[in-house]
Amino acid sequence: MNLPNQLTMFRIVLIPVFILLYVLKDLIGPTVFYWIGFVFIIASLTDFFDGKIARKRNLVTTFGKFIDPLADKLLVMAALLVLSDNFKDNPTMWMPFWVVVIILSREFIVTSIRLVAVGEGKVIAASSLGKYKTATTMVMIIYYFFLMNLNVPVIHVIGIILTGISVALTLISGTDYLLKNKHLIFESI
Repeated sequence: MNLPNQLTMFRIVLIPVFILLYVLKDLIGPTVFYWIGFVFIIASLTDFFDGKIARKRNLVTTFGKFIDPLADKLLVMAALLVLSDNFKDNPTMWMPFWVVVIILSREFIVTSIRLVAVGEGKVIAASSLGKYKTATTMVMIIYYFFLMNLNVPVIHVIGIILTGISVALTLISGTDYLLKNKHLIFESI
């Protein structure tokens, strides 16, 4: 297994660590979210480096094309579910369930379209809108893990704004993706 794929697998291994920290939050105390944020940042960095190394060293593999986006989706899904679950205990942390549903629905729709495209022998690259959506979502998640426990109104307002931007970009990029690839979905009707 090459280095980029090892980094991707490491990202997947970090997801249960992330979840375990959250499950043990009452034992660990309020610093648990800093630890979760730290694990999330490490996992996110592996995503940056695995792609960069794979392209630079020409180590792109079929396995990597499959597992890298899956690892990304699992990481974001775990983070959003942790944040949403914590929302019920800490409503000042603005991450209601409907935000998670919108973001994850877009991810499943895009992944499904990509699977259809692969079946047709086509590869659909990530769009600029999708990259902006991903970057904003990652910043939002990190922001919440490190700042959500501070009881400062401006921090909560900034969190709501980041969440709003992330949801807006999710909806816009998802709609763009559907419109650009509707022929793949509807050609067999």
